Amino acid sequence: MKDYQISFLNLAIESKSLQFGEFKLKSGRISPYFFNAANMLGGYNLYDLAKCYVDAIKDKKIIFDCIYGPAYKGIFLGSVVATLFSEEGKNYPLSFNRKEEKNHGEGGNIIGIAPAGKVLIVDDVLSAGTAGRESIESIKNLSAIPSSFIVGLDRQEKGLSEVSSSKELEQEFDLKVESIINLDTLITYVENDSSFSIHLDNLNKYRETWGA
Repeated sequence: MKDYQISFLNLAIESKSLQFGEFKLKSGRISPYFFNAANMLGGYNLYDLAKCYVDAIKDKKIIFDCIYGPAYKGIFLGSVVATLFSEEGKNYPLSFNRKEEKNHGEGGNIIGIAPAGKVLIVDDVLSAGTAGRESIESIKNLSAIPSSFIVGLDRQEKGLSEVSSSKELEQEFDLKVESIINLDTLITYVENDSSFSIHLDNLNKYRETWGA
């Protein structure tokens, strides 16, 4: 594992953003683990979180013109990532959406400058790909190019077919989907940490059932 992956996992576990147990996902699947990046807002190191994303973006050589953070988790994730790039002198335009369109004031459902050129979507997790599709379609409707998508965790699950949601999005929309960690990374981490080994069987069974 790379340093930024280990840092991300340590931060996720410390903040209880990553939890093990039994969780019902939006897809209806019962998962032995759950990831909620919002827990990192409880006084944990957002600089370190942003650095994990930025290091991954650089490592994967993602090229983009602006950043888009889908509501709601993507709003703060996109913001901290843009802030860290700004510290390096790279000032990328940032925008994010509202869940409901506003019909007064500035109106619309986009806050910030409308995405233009190659857009990097920043979010917390990719499961069935439903939320990802919504973001991609929103960006296309604004005549911008959703060229890349990075999440903290790719659950590597089947999407609408037998291939993973990330592969489906890449094939359907001709964009690059990347992640800091994925289910394989998580299982490797658990295998090498005796304090979490009790969860290994459930993780492997889940991957056998829903993994792609």
